Amino acid sequence: MTRADNSSFLTQANARRHQAALSAAHHAIKQLQRQGQALTFNAVAQSAGVSRGWLYRQDQIRDLISRQRALQPPPARATAQRATADSLRQRLDASRAENTRLRAENRSLREQIARHLGLQRTHAKDTPGEPS
Repeated sequence: MTRADNSSFLTQANARRHQAALSAAHHAIKQLQRQGQALTFNAVAQSAGVSRGWLYRQDQIRDLISRQRALQPPPARATAQRATADSLRQRLDASRAENTRLRAENRSLREQIARHLGLQRTHAKDTPGEPS
């Protein structure tokens, strides 16, 4: 018993699915442009219901998205401001004050440890029968 050759039907179904995906991608691009949204591969893929990888493999779609993105104005970015000399001086003064505070705290802790160790040694010497 021979099996029927269904490859032509599979090829046709694949071509229809490919055409539907291309159509969905084109529709998504137009829709994103009408809505004034950023035209990115991720946005097109999500809107069209296809994968980003598939979009990148479609030369026609990839070129269209790239051309349209080149025409879009760059997104507004927050302008970086340089720190003024006064603000840098204030930050430096704050750091110096913090250093001074931490040094004093360290000195105090060292003194506490020294007192505690001294008491332990004195206690050990005063206690008869215990090894020192």
